[in-house]
Amino acid sequence: MVKIRLMRIGSKKNPFYRIVATDSRSPRDGKFLEILGHYDPRKKPHHVEINTDRVKDWISKGAQPTVRVGRLISELN
Repeated sequence: MVKIRLMRIGSKKNPFYRIVATDSRSPRDGKFLEILGHYDPRKKPHHVEINTDRVKDWISKGAQPTVRVGRLISELN
């Protein structure tokens, strides 16, 4: 099953995340299929950039967003 989830790329105490489409069996920071955007929780208000066309395409193919990514997507709409 394909999941749309966050992948941490920030350093220690400096979180920064990519929003990726990945196989649900791969580790959080492991192999991914496609980068769909990024999320910076340290900025006030937090900065989110998502390629909504690609996210909709992955969801139409059966990908399931995680709870947090689902909230980030709904905030943009």
